[in-house]
Amino acid sequence: MKLTNYVDGKWQDAKNLQFTAVLNPATGKELAQVQLSGASDVDRAAKAAKAAQKTWAKVPAPKRASYLYEIGRIMKERKEHLAQVLTKEMGKVIEEGRGEVQEGIDMAFYMAGEGRRLFGETTPSELSDKFAMSVRAPIGVVGLITPWNFPVAIATWKSFPAIVAGNTFLWKPATETPMMAYEMSKIFAEAGLPDGVANIVFGTGSEVGTAMIEHPDIRVISFTGSTETGRKVAELGGRNLKKVSLEMGGKNAVIVMEDADLDLAVEGILWSAFGTAGQRCTACSRVIVHREAKEELQDRLLEKMKSLTIGDGTDESIKVGPVINKKALEKIHSYIDIGKQEGAVLLAGGEILTGGHYDKGNYYAPTLFTNVAASMRIAQEEIFGPVISIIEVDSFEAAIEVNNGVIYGLSSSIYTQDVNRAFKAQRDLDTGIVYINAGTTGAEIHLPFGGTKGTGNGHRDSGVAALDVFTEWKSVYVDFSGKLQRAQIDNEI
Repeated sequence: MKLTNYVDGKWQDAKNLQFTAVLNPATGKELAQVQLSGASDVDRAAKAAKAAQKTWAKVPAPKRASYLYEIGRIMKERKEHLAQVLTKEMGKVIEEGRGEVQEGIDMAFYMAGEGRRLFGETTPSELSDKFAMSVRAPIGVVGLITPWNFPVAIATWKSFPAIVAGNTFLWKPATETPMMAYEMSKIFAEAGLPDGVANIVFGTGSEVGTAMIEHPDIRVISFTGSTETGRKVAELGGRNLKKVSLEMGGKNAVIVMEDADLDLAVEGILWSAFGTAGQRCTACSRVIVHREAKEELQDRLLEKMKSLTIGDGTDESIKVGPVINKKALEKIHSYIDIGKQEGAVLLAGGEILTGGHYDKGNYYAPTLFTNVAASMRIAQEEIFGPVISIIEVDSFEAAIEVNNGVIYGLSSSIYTQDVNRAFKAQRDLDTGIVYINAGTTGAEIHLPFGGTKGTGNGHRDSGVAALDVFTEWKSVYVDFSGKLQRAQIDNEI
C-alpha cells in the first residue's frame, strides 16, 4: 500500500514521488510505503486550505460541529479496526490502542458541543447607548505537526478544535506512523467534510515541517514533540510572526510518601512507566520515595515487574510492546551505561531483548535503577523508554523540591493518605498536570493538557483551552447614540 497526500479532498502524489517504508516495530515487517513530500507540496495544500477557509468560516458553528459528530460516529463504528492499525504501526498494546482511539472519539463529540458555545463576553460600555462584546474569530489556515507515540489522539486534540472554530488545516503526521492519518483522511472524506478543510501532507520534519512553519498562509503552528525540536519550531515561528503552540518533553515523577497505599502506588508506577513502553511525554521515569517506604516499595516493584509480558501488542496477553525503532533502542540503552557510570545501581532490565521473536522487533526490557541522585543525568534527561529511577528523600518538602528540580513540567503524582499533604502538593508541584493517588498518565479530554517550563510555551491542547490556540479574540462596539462618543474622554464617571 502506498500512502499519498490528502489535499483538497483528493489523494494526490507528491511532486518528487519519493517514498519510505513504514515498519511494524513488533515484527520488522513493512506495512506500507509513505510519500516524502517537499515545500511545493506544502504550498499546494496551503493554497487549497486558504481557498476553502473563506467559505468554511462563514458556515455556522453548529453546522461545522455536525461534521465532527459524524466523524466521531464513524470512528466509533471502526474503533477496533483503527486500534489494530494503530498497534501495528506504533507498537503499543492493543488495549492501549483501543483507549487512544476512544480518546479521539471523545474529542470529536466534546468539540462538536463547542459548536453551540464558542462563548465570548458581553460587558457594559462606559458610554451611554453603546454595546460592547467580544467574540472568538477563526484565524485562518493552521499547521499541525504530530508525533508517532499518539498518532490519532494528539491529532484530534488539535484538528477538531481547529475545525469547529472555523479554520482549515494542514497536518503533518510523523513518518513512522502515517497509516492512522490515512485512515483519518478516509473518515474526513466519508463524513462529507468540505474539500480543503482537512489536508494531510506526509514527509519529514526538516522538509515538510519547516515548509509549513515558513509558509506565509499558515498562521498557526501547533507542535507536539521533543523539547529540542520545539525550540527550533518556536525560533523559526517567531521569526515569521506565527502563533506557535508547543507541547514537548517531560521528566515526570511519582512521589510515594511513607503513609502511601503501596499496592496502589506500585500499580500506578508500573502503568505510568511501562505503558506504551515508556514512550509517553507523561510517562513516569522518576519515583521519589520517602526513606521509610523505599525498601518495601522497591521490593514490590521488582516482584511485579517479573510478571510483565513483553511482545507484539496485537496479542491480548501482552502488557509491554516494542519501542518505535532501532534508533530509539540505541538511545534508551545508552542511558544504562550513563546511569552506572554516575553510581546508580541497576536492579532489573537494562538490556535489549534478543532471541526468538525479539530479534524481529525493537524490544527493551523494563528497567529499574535505585540509589539514584536527583542530579544524575538519568534523573534529569528524558529517556523516552521503559526506565525508572528511584530517588530517596527524607521529607515531603524534599520530595517537592526534587520533583521541581528538572527543566520539564508536564505531569506529577503523589501517593499519600494525608489530605493536607495532598492539597499542598497540588499547590506546590510546578507541573501542568497533578495526580493525587494515581500515576502520571491518564489525562481526560475535557481538561487542558500541557505543561510548564521546558514542556511548553503556555498554550494547551484539549479542553476548552484548546480553542485559544485556534481563535483570535475580536472586540466589537456598537454605538447607537447617533453621535460621536469618545471613550475615556466623553465619559464622566
